[in-house]
Amino acid sequence: MTTPNIVLTGFMGTGKSSVGRYLAERLDRPFVDLDERIVARAGKPIPAIFAEDGEAAFRELEAAACRELATPQGIVAATGGGAAVSPANRAALSAGGVLVCLDAQPEALLLRLEGHHDRPMLAGEDRRERIKALLAQRADAYAAIPLHVDTTGHSIAASAARVLALLAGLPEDGQRLLVRTDAQVGGYDILIAAGLLAQAGQRLQAAGIPAGRCAVITNPDIAAHHASMLLASLTEWGYEPHLFEVPEGEAHKTLATAATLYSRLAEARLARDEAVIALGGGVIGDLAGFVAATWLRGVPFVQMPTSLLAMVDASVGGKVAVDLPQGKNLVGAFKQPEVVLIDPGLLSTLPAAEFRAGLAETVKAGIIGDPALYDQMASWGPITLTAMIADAVRVKTAVVERDPFERGDRAWLNLGHTFGHALERISGYALRHGEAVSIGMVAAAELSAGLGLCPPALPADVRTVLRRLGLPTAYACDPATVHAAMDTDKKRRGRSLRFVVVEQIGQVRLIEDAPESAVLDALRAIQPGSDEEET
Repeated sequence: MTTPNIVLTGFMGTGKSSVGRYLAERLDRPFVDLDERIVARAGKPIPAIFAEDGEAAFRELEAAACRELATPQGIVAATGGGAAVSPANRAALSAGGVLVCLDAQPEALLLRLEGHHDRPMLAGEDRRERIKALLAQRADAYAAIPLHVDTTGHSIAASAARVLALLAGLPEDGQRLLVRTDAQVGGYDILIAAGLLAQAGQRLQAAGIPAGRCAVITNPDIAAHHASMLLASLTEWGYEPHLFEVPEGEAHKTLATAATLYSRLAEARLARDEAVIALGGGVIGDLAGFVAATWLRGVPFVQMPTSLLAMVDASVGGKVAVDLPQGKNLVGAFKQPEVVLIDPGLLSTLPAAEFRAGLAETVKAGIIGDPALYDQMASWGPITLTAMIADAVRVKTAVVERDPFERGDRAWLNLGHTFGHALERISGYALRHGEAVSIGMVAAAELSAGLGLCPPALPADVRTVLRRLGLPTAYACDPATVHAAMDTDKKRRGRSLRFVVVEQIGQVRLIEDAPESAVLDALRAIQPGSDEEET
C-alpha cells in the first residue's frame, strides 16, 4: 500500500514550501511544490499566467495539479495559497493523504511577504488591508480543514516539528484525557488525535474490549465516508463487526428506532461482553448509547464522534437518551463509554454549517470554565483544531468528574440548553442543536443581565463572539410559546425551571424559579431586530 501524502496548504507566507521541503528531507520523501509544477507546465511564471491568461486559467491549472495528488504517492507537497478555497481541490488533496493547513497572524504574514513582488493576489498599494481582506474571504475554506498548525513566531524546523507532532498519533501532552469519576462509574480514556479511525481495533483492544462480535451503529451518510476504514481496522484486530444503519436526523432518535436495533442485535446474537460502537454525531451517540445501556442490561459502549459538536460535548460524560413527542431526551440513562476515540480528521467531510454548530458548544465550554478558550474563539482562534477540541473536552471532563450523575455542578453544562431545547422543539427540529444552543446562550446572558447577575455588556459580548463564528443569535418566536415548551424540559426540578446564568466569563451558576417576567424579557431580546446590530 502506498504511503499517504502529506500536503501543506494555507495562506501565502505561512511557510508551506519551506516547511514542506524540511519535512520531505526529514522523512526522506520526494517534495512537490504545486506552484512550481504549474509554472513548468505553463512555460511561464505565475504573474505572467495571471497577466496574459487570467486568474481563471491559473485556477484550472491548479485544479488539475490538485487532482493528480488524489492518490497516495508517499510525497510531501505544498500548494498555493488559493488552492484550498475550492472544495473539489480540498477533497482531492485529502483523498491522497493528510491535508494540513498552516496559519500565521496577519502582521507575521506582512513581514514575511515584504519584498516579494511576484504575488498577483497582493497587487495594490496597501498590502496589509489586502492580506486581511483575502484572509476574510478564505476563512471558511481554511476552517473546513480539520488539521491546523500556527507558524507565527516559529522557525521552519519548529513548525515542521509541530506538523509531525500533529500527525504522530497521540502526543503525550494535551490529547489523552482520563476521566476519573466515582467508584460506581470507574474511569475511561478520551483519545484525541488524527488517524484514530484507522487505529480503532487496536484502541478497543487496549481499552480491554475482547475480540468478538461488535455492533457499529451509524447513518448512511457517515457510513459512506467512514465505515469501510473502521470495519477494516476492527476486522484486522479480531473483531466481527456488524454494521447497522439508521436514518439520519433527530426525528429518528426514538424508542421505535431503538426497538428496531434491539431486533437486529438479537439477530446478530450480540452477547453481554460484546460492544456497541457509535460512529456519528450527537444523535447517533445518544441512540447507540441508550441501546448499549439497555441491551442485555448493559454492554460495553464506545464513542467515535464524527461531528465537532459530538467531539467537544455529546460523546463525553455518559448521558444517553431518546426523544418522545413531548420533549427531547426524556427517556435515557447514564452509560459511561469504555473509551472515546476523537479523530479530528473525520471533520473533513462535515458540512460547514454542522461545523459551526459545534463551535457553539466550544464557546459554551469557554464561558463555563475556560476564559482563555473563550478569548481564542473571540479573536484569531486556537492554535490547532485538535487543541481546541482538547480544551473544550477538558472543561467538560472536569465537571463530569465532580458530578457524574448531574446532582450538582454538572447542570452548568446546560448553559443555554433550557432555552435551546425549547427552541429546537417549537422549530420542529429545523434548528440544529448547536444553533439552538447559540441562541439559548444569548438568552441566558440576557437573563443574567436582566437579573443583575453579570455586567450589562456581557450579552453584547457573547453575541459578538457567536456572530463572528457564523452562528445565529436571534430567532423569530412567540416568547410565551417558548416558555410553555420549557414545561416538559427534563432539566426541571419538581415544578421549577432551572437556568444556568453567567456571572462572568469562566464563572456560571444554577438558579431556580427565575421570575417569569425576566425569562420572557430574555426571550424578547432574542427576537430579530431586538438588537440594533442584528442582521
